[in-house]
Amino acid sequence: MMPEVLTFGCRLNAYESAAMRGLAAQAGHGEGTVLVNTCAVTAEAEAQARQAIRRVARERPGSRIIVTGCAAQIAPDAWAALPGVVRVIGNGEKLKPEAWAAPAGPVPALDAAPLAPPLVTEFAGRARAMLQVQQGCDHRCTFCVIPQGRGPSRSVPLGALVEQARALVAAGYREVVLTGVDIASYGPDLPGRPTLGQAVRRLLALVPELPRLRLSSIDPAGMDDDLWRLLAEEPRLMPHLHLSLQHGDDLILKRMRRRHSRADALALARRARELRPGIALGADLIAGFPTEDEAQFARMLALVEEADLSFLHVFPYSERPGTAAARMPPVPVPVRRERAARLREAGRQAARRFHAGRLGAEERVLFEASGRGHSEHFAPVRLAEGRGMAGELRRLRVVGVDDQGLIAEAA
Repeated sequence: MMPEVLTFGCRLNAYESAAMRGLAAQAGHGEGTVLVNTCAVTAEAEAQARQAIRRVARERPGSRIIVTGCAAQIAPDAWAALPGVVRVIGNGEKLKPEAWAAPAGPVPALDAAPLAPPLVTEFAGRARAMLQVQQGCDHRCTFCVIPQGRGPSRSVPLGALVEQARALVAAGYREVVLTGVDIASYGPDLPGRPTLGQAVRRLLALVPELPRLRLSSIDPAGMDDDLWRLLAEEPRLMPHLHLSLQHGDDLILKRMRRRHSRADALALARRARELRPGIALGADLIAGFPTEDEAQFARMLALVEEADLSFLHVFPYSERPGTAAARMPPVPVPVRRERAARLREAGRQAARRFHAGRLGAEERVLFEASGRGHSEHFAPVRLAEGRGMAGELRRLRVVGVDDQGLIAEAA
């Protein structure tokens, strides 16, 4: 039997959880073992992981709980003290087979060791596969604790990416999502200093049997020329960018220590639409960052419409210990929550506009469950009638829209 895995946080965590499940099983951790892969992006993410651990310890006494992930790397002793936890494994060790076979020990500090993630060809319950291209981050945004949990940026060599992509296609996956902490920083630590765009070009050229390639969240300041050309010319690179914007006011962006301005974000959106008409743009946005006033929030709210953002991931600001933003004058928590709710509503309206604009269009849909999937733009699609097998790619026509996405039938 395989161990159970509870995953919190990003796509990279989901990829690593799939890898750890296999590594732990090979080392003899089976039924009765629960792996908890934590996230440190927000206090809520940490709280959810702690609650899950306490629930397992309470409802399934005798379970062996092993904790890893960013939150565990940053504060290992606090996680080790939770009920039922028998071991904490650091982020730098969790993808090494020997770490799962070795006896418990202290969590070591992160280093800049070369990145060599294990081959993962099984993502339970998923129709698309994730492919890790890099790890860590060299930037120091004032709100973010992730560099403490992930270490410096390291890239996966191009040859390994091609090998893993071929294995994923051979395993039946029709779409691969490139993931990492900061995928736009790919390459400067590798021979020849390849860019992310060059890596994507090579993947598509050397794995012609891969139908769809998608990018996970990307820093708008890191889009390179090759990536722009591919966005314009390569139909297998999906017409969907999810941008790590975080805000829409220049002063707040400076206080966040982001590398782009409001004008940069708008220029990127215009360029993307000129090169790939109909592209879907999403964004990560933080409401209630320290010192944010109503006018600054309004500029972020206006950016959603001005940049025509269709899919939003909204976070109320969460203080992270040890970050510069945690020392700035805070916005009251109720105000953060209220602004986040307004921003989410703007996101819902933007998604409805995007969905309405696809009415009558033909979409190539990747099914993830019976009758449900996602379009190339990553819009949720469900069949008006009939079923679709998970992993199946099918051309459909949009015949309706609602709050859940697109409704389609055979084209």
